[in-house]
Amino acid sequence: MATFNVTDDSFKADVLESDTPVLVDFWAEWCGPCKMIGPSLEEISDELSGKVKIAKMDIMENTGIPGEIGVQSIPLMVLFKDGKAVSQKLGAAPKSQLKSWLEGEL
Repeated sequence: MATFNVTDDSFKADVLESDTPVLVDFWAEWCGPCKMIGPSLEEISDELSGKVKIAKMDIMENTGIPGEIGVQSIPLMVLFKDGKAVSQKLGAAPKSQLKSWLEGEL
């Protein structure tokens, strides 16, 4: 399953009310490190299909949720389970590190 986009309006239904854990990648078009991890997140999304959904939220187009969560630096990945933020990872990292971190949290 590929990553999907989430917005301020869809966040509650897509993330907080999801039966499956959701990793939200907060990013922006101008962010180089965000673009670097994008392909890795797509691959991880396929590899962990059924265990976790990976969503992307553009913080320039959606300012409400990032403001509520307190996103100050990107890329920021926040894992939500049962409607709550349970873990987060700041900054770009190799795919192997991202996947290991995520698997350890699931």
